[in-house]
Amino acid sequence: MKSIQLSALLLLLFSSRNLAISQPIKSPKASSAHQFYLGADLSYVNEMEDCGGWWSIKGAKKDPYALFADAGCSIVRVRIWNHADWTKYSNLEDVKKTIRRSKDQKMRTLLDFHYSDNWADPGHQTIPKAWKEIMEPKILADSVFAFTYNTLMALAADGLLPDLVQVGNEINSEVMQYSEKSEGKINWERNVTLLNSGLSAVNQVSKKTKKPIGTMLHIAQPDEAFAWFSAAKQHGIKPYDWIGLSYYTQWSKFDLAQLKAEIQKLKTTFKKRVMVVEAGYPFTLENADQANNLYDTTSQLHGYTISPAEQRRFMIDMTKAVISGGGEGVIYWEPAWISTNCKTQWAVGSHCDNATFFDPANKNEALPVFDFFNEALYKKPKPK
Repeated sequence: MKSIQLSALLLLLFSSRNLAISQPIKSPKASSAHQFYLGADLSYVNEMEDCGGWWSIKGAKKDPYALFADAGCSIVRVRIWNHADWTKYSNLEDVKKTIRRSKDQKMRTLLDFHYSDNWADPGHQTIPKAWKEIMEPKILADSVFAFTYNTLMALAADGLLPDLVQVGNEINSEVMQYSEKSEGKINWERNVTLLNSGLSAVNQVSKKTKKPIGTMLHIAQPDEAFAWFSAAKQHGIKPYDWIGLSYYTQWSKFDLAQLKAEIQKLKTTFKKRVMVVEAGYPFTLENADQANNLYDTTSQLHGYTISPAEQRRFMIDMTKAVISGGGEGVIYWEPAWISTNCKTQWAVGSHCDNATFFDPANKNEALPVFDFFNEALYKKPKPK
C-alpha cells in the first residue's frame, strides 16, 4: 500500500462523536452486466470475524460479504503472502475462504500476489525466506512461476479461480529484493524476468483451465506510473491486461483532475485497461483504539474536509474522475478493517478504523460512503 510504504508507515506510527449518518443507497447485487468495477479489498474480514468483530446496517449485524454485495460492490480484492509465519491469514486457505464467500455473493475477485512473507510496497519488496538463497534470476523465476501456477491451480481445483490476478503489489521498486528495505535503482533485466514468469504462470493456468484470467501490474500512486510502465515496456515486459494504481491523497501530489489526465495518458499510451485498486479517505481524525491510524490531516484533499459526508463525496468524485479518464474501476482498500481486540505487528486494533465504511462510535454502523457503490451515480443521462 502507498508510495510512502504501508510497513514503514505502521512502524512510524509507533513514534508517533457524534456523527451524522445516512443509510447507504440500496442497489442490486453485482452482476456480470456491470459497467465498471466498484470494489473493496476485504483481506482483513475473516480475521476480524475470528476476533469477534461485526458490521451493522440500520442497527442489525450482517454478514460483511452480503452487506457489500447488497450495496453494489462488484469485485473483492484479496492479498496472498508466500509463507507469513507471523499470521495465519492471507495464506491459501484464507484466500479460498474469501473467494468462496465473495463468489457466493456474485462478486468477482482480484487476487493480489505480494511475492513476500510480509507487506510488499515500494519500500519493501522483500524476497520470501524460502527463496532468499536463490541468486540466479532465471532459477528464481522458476520459483515465481511454480508458486503462482500451483496457487492458482489449487484454487481452480475448488472452483475458486479469481477473475483477475495482480503479479506483485505496488512494484515501483525492484521485486523480490534480498534486503529488508528496497533499493531505489531497478535492475530491469532481473525485474522483467521475474514479472514475466508470474505473468506466464497466470496465462498457463488460464489456458489449462480454459477460463479467462485478467493480468495486472500494480504501481503505487499515479505520479510514478508512466515512467515505470515506459521502462517495463522498453525492457521487454510480456503482454498484460491491466494497469493497477494506488491513489491516496496523503501520498500523491495529484489532485482529481491530474488523476483523470494520467489515467487517460496511461490508457492511450500503453493500450491497457486501467483500474484504481487501492484508495482511501478518512471520515474522522478520532482514533478508536491503541493502534495509531494511517490517515491524518494530510489526507485532506484541497476542497474537501474530513467527515462522513466528505468521505462519501470524495469517493464518488474520485470515481467519476477515474471513469472520465477512461478507467474501468475503483477498489477501496480495507473498508471493513474495523477495530477489534486483534493485534497487528505493531499494536492492538486497526490502523485504519477512521477510514473504514463503519462508525466505531456507533456500533460499527454503515456510513454514507457506501453510496459509492451505487452505479446509478455514474451513469450518463440518456439524451432526450
